[in-house]
Amino acid sequence: LDFGIRCVIATSFADIFYNNCFKNGVLPLVLSPEQVREIMDKAEFDPGMELNVDLVSQRVWDESEEISISFDIDAARKDALVNGLDDIGLTLRMEKDIGDYESKHGFKAIS
Repeated sequence: LDFGIRCVIATSFADIFYNNCFKNGVLPLVLSPEQVREIMDKAEFDPGMELNVDLVSQRVWDESEEISISFDIDAARKDALVNGLDDIGLTLRMEKDIGDYESKHGFKAIS
């Protein structure tokens, strides 16, 4: 996010890079080679082309709608990205449940 990158599109990613993207608030979007080629061909023809990625609707498109691609994403990862949650944020979201579990099982807070 330091450089404004919110999405990286490729035909594949190494597992560690893929997982680290989510931890850093970046969508690693895997598309087919044909879909990536379609995007690259359009970008070569129109260097000013802007590509839109809408995580909520799970869609990639250009302004002319010549490119319109739907994509799948794990629901939990989508939720975390949409809500700006990292691992700590996801844990804090469960704070009440964690506290209830600790109380029920006799855990004491560390001070």
